[in-house]
Amino acid sequence: MRWALVKVVVAVTVMVVLAFAVPLGLVVRETARDQALTTAERQAAAIDPALAITTDRAALERAVASTQAGAEGRIAVRLPGGGTGAGAGIGRQRAPQADVDTAARLGRAFTIAVPGGYTLLRPTAVDTGFAVVEVFVPDGDVTDGVTTAWGILALVGLGLVIGSVAVADRLGTRVVRPARRLAAAARDLGGGDLGVRVREDGPTELRSAAAAFNSMADQVTQLLANERELAADLSHRLRTPLTVLRLNAASLGDSQAAEQTREAVAQLEREVDRIIRSARAHTSAVAGCDAAEVVRERMSFWSALAEDQGRPVRTAGVERPARVPVPRAELAAALDALLGNVFRHTPEGAAFSVDVHSGEDAVILLVCDAGPGIADPAAALRRGHGDGGPGSTGLGLDIVRRVAESTGGDLSLGRSALGGTEVRIWLALRPGGTEVRRGHRVPRRRRTAPGAHGATRKDPKDAKDTRKAAGAKYAEDT
Repeated sequence: MRWALVKVVVAVTVMVVLAFAVPLGLVVRETARDQALTTAERQAAAIDPALAITTDRAALERAVASTQAGAEGRIAVRLPGGGTGAGAGIGRQRAPQADVDTAARLGRAFTIAVPGGYTLLRPTAVDTGFAVVEVFVPDGDVTDGVTTAWGILALVGLGLVIGSVAVADRLGTRVVRPARRLAAAARDLGGGDLGVRVREDGPTELRSAAAAFNSMADQVTQLLANERELAADLSHRLRTPLTVLRLNAASLGDSQAAEQTREAVAQLEREVDRIIRSARAHTSAVAGCDAAEVVRERMSFWSALAEDQGRPVRTAGVERPARVPVPRAELAAALDALLGNVFRHTPEGAAFSVDVHSGEDAVILLVCDAGPGIADPAAALRRGHGDGGPGSTGLGLDIVRRVAESTGGDLSLGRSALGGTEVRIWLALRPGGTEVRRGHRVPRRRRTAPGAHGATRKDPKDAKDTRKAAGAKYAEDT
């Protein structure tokens, strides 16, 4: 597609260049010729004052020699018969005598081609008739500067063609790159990678195709997850009859048939357990969520408590979805742990913010506050690796670390732009795989505050008070 586009643009550009360069080159040539002949006419006109005064050969030779063309031997004067030096000529005559006679008879100037160039025949009235001044213009003067001008036009035309190729290649890349990503994503999805998505960029048609592909991939992932959940549920239902079979087999005695029956029941139980574990593991592996949606949901929950404490709140980067390979509940728990730290370890009124940065290979979550900060971030991270044991700091960093490291990412602490702590969560996106999509919308799930599952929200004010109380309780318990 890129080469086809380049060929079309090159063909169009070449036609345009030829359409303008060829006429312009002809105009340049004619302009140079006109300038050379105009100069020759001025040289011939310089002899008119001398001819008006005298036809003396010596005087005319001095007049001819005083001009540039005369000094170069390119001017000749033919006097009419009857004057001083009748019929005599001054200088070398290049034009045929018949043309000279014609010019004298007609009394008007014209130009004729002669070997090596052109000659201008300009008649001038004298006492005895018409004297003809002949000025020779060599081919070099007629084409002076034409070759250079044509060379410049050729370079400009070549530059336009090269520039058009570069522009066409860039435009082709803009079209081809999304198409390649879409094709690679389709291959990955066909190969079993259910987490693959593509960015929705490029031309409108390709954006629509990418959106359709992402929607299809979401549907396939959801359908397979539902199927595996169904398989796991069906396997669970088999446990009750298996338990009955095991009890009945235990009462069969010690015969060989009874032992074989008990072994078959045990084998069947192991197979059911394997099916359940496999279904659960695969469902968890393909699970993912929209980090931007999770941030919006959790910030909506915590904003009630922030408003109550007079804390300025800011979010950024949540307008565009950012898909991450992390289960929704785990990402929400990690974000709640960090926001709970803000309310617990910073004074009331301290501002905080949550930013989402989407890249081609990772999604970065930044949780910043305007509190006192952490004196030794490196030590806090080292202590925070205690998995809830003696080394834990109580900041919930173990939860966040596990979420980040489950994707191949990491966790880091630093100083935020607000003056307090900055927690950076790096969530890697399938290293070496298809580039992660940008702008893909996933279906929003019902937002539910912690501890409020099953509750019916009847009044916005009641819901806000509930979020305040739940947030305060969560901050105390974190």
